[in-house]
Amino acid sequence: MKVVVLAGGLGTRLAEETGARPKPMVEVGGRPVLWHILKYYEAYGHDDFYIALGYLGSVIKDYFLDYRLLATPEIRVDLRSGHVSTEGSPSEDWTVHLIDTGHDTMTGGRVLRLRDRIGNEPFMLTYGDGLSNVDLDALLAFHRSHGRLATVTAVRPPARFGGLVLEGGQVVDFTEKPVVGEGWINGGFFVFEPGVFDYIQGDATHLEQEPLHNLALDGELQAYRHDDFWQCMDTLRELRILQGLWESGKAPWAARFGAAPVG
Repeated sequence: MKVVVLAGGLGTRLAEETGARPKPMVEVGGRPVLWHILKYYEAYGHDDFYIALGYLGSVIKDYFLDYRLLATPEIRVDLRSGHVSTEGSPSEDWTVHLIDTGHDTMTGGRVLRLRDRIGNEPFMLTYGDGLSNVDLDALLAFHRSHGRLATVTAVRPPARFGGLVLEGGQVVDFTEKPVVGEGWINGGFFVFEPGVFDYIQGDATHLEQEPLHNLALDGELQAYRHDDFWQCMDTLRELRILQGLWESGKAPWAARFGAAPVG
């Protein structure tokens, strides 16, 4: 199944890292978070990716243009002729479509601009700045079972502060940063039928506003509940959480595919 990754936002809340590169190219374990996302989908058998580019999209293009040379175990350069050849091949067997969808285009508009490339078939979609261990096979099976146009993965984010259990004015328990926060939120990791395109008006449309709202009103949006690991990368603090998990060897998303840090 085709997989769309939204990778065009400005990443202003992570300005420490995104002045010279888009947020999906911020590194965890020496590799862009975008690589981690694609690697995770590949582990479930999905290898046809459509990357919706915007802010500093040329950085993502350069990364993939150079990827084969950088990832192959041996490069031979004939300095006299200028001929370059490689021995071996990257372990990733991906097809990556890099598509400029406009510097100022909103998330819904980026999806709509891919309509002709996606065609009349269902597709998966996620954001280029979050990691999870969501079971993509189960997500897809759930989507196929209900027959609606759209499925969103609902997650309960990690709490930012210590949790208190109170009896009157007395604290009877204290949990430092409990794993699960209150309430379900949009965790990305969507599955869409092509009919979703009809809910998007143009470049100024935010996917998370009118399209998903109207799909819900029409009874066409279902939630797949994922109550395990999920972490966005909106701030430097959240980047450090992901980096710490990777360095500890306990990154939940990497358990699916396994990889060593670069460098």
